Amino acid sequence: MTETDNANHSFVKVDGLTVQFVSRESTVHAVNGVNFSLDHREILVLLGESGSGKTVTLRAMMKLLPPRIARIGGNVQVGNSDILSMNDHELAETRGSKVAMIFQEPMVAFDPVYTVGQQITETIVRHENVGMVTARKRAIELFDLVQIPSPLERLNAYPHEMSGGMRQRAMIALALSCRPELLLADEPTTALDATVQIQILLLLRELQRELGMAVIFVTHDVGVAIEIADRIAVMYAGRFIETGSVRDVIRSPQHPYTQGLLASTVGGSMRGQRLEAIPGSPPDLTSLPDGCSFAPRCGHTEDRCLASMPNEFWSDKAHMARCIKVETAHRERL
Repeated sequence: MTETDNANHSFVKVDGLTVQFVSRESTVHAVNGVNFSLDHREILVLLGESGSGKTVTLRAMMKLLPPRIARIGGNVQVGNSDILSMNDHELAETRGSKVAMIFQEPMVAFDPVYTVGQQITETIVRHENVGMVTARKRAIELFDLVQIPSPLERLNAYPHEMSGGMRQRAMIALALSCRPELLLADEPTTALDATVQIQILLLLRELQRELGMAVIFVTHDVGVAIEIADRIAVMYAGRFIETGSVRDVIRSPQHPYTQGLLASTVGGSMRGQRLEAIPGSPPDLTSLPDGCSFAPRCGHTEDRCLASMPNEFWSDKAHMARCIKVETAHRERL
């Protein structure tokens, strides 16, 4: 049974998601046929280098890309809602209440001229159809939930008056204010120091378990992925090139790109070993090759890798790699 077989019973179903950015000069193929499913109470981490399509995938799932230049294809189903077919009014009702997003930099999400409390209570009033007194009480409860000390005092603070870690906690409170079923987290710990980073990761894990949310978490940091994920999807050139449980992907990486990511990362059993850089650069997304996008950087490339894009190969019901060599090696062992 593959992920496609499980999709009919999943809370989140993404099928054939594509994103192109079109201009007069060129077309950027940012996301190229992404498929996955996600259950309640599950965390999927999208892992890969900058420019691999992780953030664009998240923003496409909420239709947050500029419609003038972005062309989104495929299907995004969250519960009974078909996100990509929604009009602006339907999207406004869905964002926050069913699907919420945590951004990498809270200062972008918060309006600097209003207090944090004003912005959170306004969101609650709009989506929950309650009065300001009830909304403010709920905001205080949320600040307690995300472990912000002196919540009443912090509600009256402006975004710039809070530390980076406190702003990120406030951003999480804002995202949770209307009890979303799906939380999208776009590298929410990247700008934080190591101590605060682990605090935020532990907080998100605790909240996800307590509230029963599905979470899609974007990162380029292998250590962060290991800390928070139930499943990992490794992205390269807008495609999932390996997916599986944390144990499968980290302990038994199949795709050469995944192996390269792990070999270039300090942590765990890698401490004390020489780091290996992945040679070359990611492909030009305006002119992707016919074959495997990683082939120019791969040490195992052969002619058939260049001829056509490898199919998804499932070595078992939960571990996929898009690589000809992996499929061949598996069949030779049978």
